Parts: sequence; structure tokens; C-alpha cells
Amino acid sequence: MIPTDIFPPRLRLAHTPTPLQKMERLSRQTGVEIFFKRDDFTGSELSGNKVRKLEFLLADALAKGADTVITCGGAQSNHCRATALAAVRAGLSSLLLLRTDDPANPPPVSGNILLDRLAGSEIVWITPEQYRAREEIFEREAQRLRNEGREPFIIPEGGSTALGAWGYVAEMQELAADLKHLDGGDVKPTTVVCATGSGGTTAGLALGARLSGAAIRVVGVNVCDDRDYFVAVIDGICRTFNDTWLPGKSAVIPPYDIVDGYVGRGYALSRPEELVAIRDLVRLEGVVLDPVYTGKAYFGMIAELAKDPRIFGDRIVFIHTGGLFGLFPVAEQFAGLV
Repeated sequence: MIPTDIFPPRLRLAHTPTPLQKMERLSRQTGVEIFFKRDDFTGSELSGNKVRKLEFLLADALAKGADTVITCGGAQSNHCRATALAAVRAGLSSLLLLRTDDPANPPPVSGNILLDRLAGSEIVWITPEQYRAREEIFEREAQRLRNEGREPFIIPEGGSTALGAWGYVAEMQELAADLKHLDGGDVKPTTVVCATGSGGTTAGLALGARLSGAAIRVVGVNVCDDRDYFVAVIDGICRTFNDTWLPGKSAVIPPYDIVDGYVGRGYALSRPEELVAIRDLVRLEGVVLDPVYTGKAYFGMIAELAKDPRIFGDRIVFIHTGGLFGLFPVAEQFAGLV
């Protein structure tokens, strides 16, 4: 159990604990016991994993007297949508740096972009090249807001900071309790599989697994970049977390694995076989994944199981991190599949 006295301040935004559901037909099909941790149930508007991180990040923003949060992501970013809506609940404004190929002709107002607009977010469209220098744009926009008499608070991509990782430290504590309820006192070895898109969720799960003391292995399936990139990012988050909240143990990086090779065509770009996997899961279990994160991670998981049914052990918990809204702007890609 993680000592409650080391938890930082937190806003209660998510509907938690989320259910742990066994996928009965998928388990029979793969020959492995597979559960889904339904973090797509954290809320309607705030559905997904980002709200768990935002509970800690927005608490910090309020404590520092902020009136506007600034964050960034792709055009259909789940994180930006969740930040925009959570900011409203916290009484804050939001400014979003959204990536698109042609800022002069941004994507149509649909999916998460529609929700961003409904939340009243100011959107600054930037190119992929500019996005690589987003720290400079963060500072530029923050200074502009300060010049207007406002107080900005910057949330990096995906909320993936040491503070944001607390969201999934807390989630792992919740999952450890789920598994204890399932198994009794002796928890069966379990592998947790999640999508890795900015590193914070995987880092938090790994930290939480170590702190909970449960027999839980953490595996991330990267949906962009590569294994080396994410090892550097996740290790960095873990080091800062340890230095800040676990002094004396800062040299200990918790174990985790990254399963590379399933980025496919690239971030937010789908292959037909990934879309087929999303469709087939809906028809098998009535569970809907998104094409950017959960769909790619799930496809990677079942592809690995097809090669070796025991690769993740006898029991898997797949973290369903939401993203339903990201399906609607790419509906035409499912033509011929549904």
C-alpha cells in the first residue's frame, strides 16, 4: 500500500475506481485470461487516462494562482480535450497548441476539436516542425498572457510529468486492490499492458507497481517514436518522481518493458489491420477502442500473443485509456470494414 501522506494535493475530477472487467470471449479466443481496466469510464466528457493526471496537475495550477492552462497535442488530442474540459470545471481558461500540417487551413471542427471549441479554448495551430520546438512556443504564449495580466500554467504534452504520473500511481493502487479482491491475499502474477504515447501513464504504472508491492509487470506498446526514446522519457519521469517524493531511493528505476514495432504508418495513422482489430473487438466484446492509442496498443498485444500465447504470462490487464471521440473524424477509413 502506498502511504497516503506522500500523495500531493489532488482535485477529484475522475469517476474512480473504474471497473475491472474480464473479456470472456477474448480470453477463450487467445487462451489467456484477459481483463480490461475501464479507464474509458473515468467520465463522459473527460473519458480516458488524461483526467487522472489532470487531477494532480490542475490542483498544482490552482495552488500557484493560475487562471489559464496551456498545453499541446495533435489536432484530435484526447489530452487537450480533457484539459480544456477539466479546466472549465476548475474555473480556469485554456489555450491549446494543436499540431496540423497547414495551420492556415486547420482541420474541420469535429471530434475532439468540437469539444475544445465548446469548452471555450483558445486554439493556436502550429506545424509539426514548430511542434518540435513547442517549449519555445509555450513560453511565447505564456509571456503574451502575462502581458495581458493573466497567470498561465504550462502542462507538457500528455500531462507526462512526475506530478502527472501520480495519476497512474494512484490507478495502480486501485488495480492492486482489484486484483486482491479477485484473488484473495495471494495475488496471481499479472501483466499490465497500456498504450505509450508520451510516457507518463507507463511511468506512473511502473512506479505504482513498485510502491504497491504487487506481482505486477508493466508493458507499454509505443504508438509513436521508438523504444529508446521512451526509455529515456520514462526513466527521466521516474527519476524526478523519486527525487521529489522518495528521497533516498532516487537511484531505483522501477522495471517495465516497451514492446516496439507497432507504430505502423506513424502517430495517428492507421493500417487496415489495426482498424480490423478495433472492429473485431467491438463485435466480440462490445468494447470500443480508438485508432490512435488503445487500438494500436491492443493490436500490438494480440499480435504478440499470436506469436507466443505465454509472452505476457497467464493473466493480462489491458488499460483502456479511452479515446472514443477520436474515432469519428476517421469514420471514412472504416469504409468497407463495417
